[in-house]
Amino acid sequence: MRSDQRVRFAGKKTAADYPDDLRRVTFYDTERSKHLVFLTNNFTLPALTIAKLYKQRWQVELFFKWIKQHLHIKAFFGTTKKAVKTQIWIAMITYLLVAIIKKRAASTASLYDILQILSISPFEKITIKQIINQMPPQNFDDKLPKQLTLFD
Repeated sequence: MRSDQRVRFAGKKTAADYPDDLRRVTFYDTERSKHLVFLTNNFTLPALTIAKLYKQRWQVELFFKWIKQHLHIKAFFGTTKKAVKTQIWIAMITYLLVAIIKKRAASTASLYDILQILSISPFEKITIKQIINQMPPQNFDDKLPKQLTLFD
């Protein structure tokens, strides 16, 4: 922990938008060798707890970024709360299934590569583990074994 301060916005617009005091927690992340600064209105939790909560929140943000980028949720099919939740649950289940496949296959390929491999090989007559382990992780665009070529 580097610092724990009580601050207030000074600019006319920002001070008008949020006139209350904020807590500025500065933290040094030894894993990434970075100084991080967090603003919060929580004055009751210890500063280290605030830093850990933000770190966990960042992991959640990265998870949803991965889902949006790799499971192609660009827009929601429905606009109701139930439809949005259903689509997010489906994406999360897909993510977890791919993670389980990666672990069981003991693969070094990324989750994205495994997802790509599975998406282009739905009719292979070999196990998923064999498909994943015989494909080089960076070459998922290449043709799978036993897949016919369209043009020679």
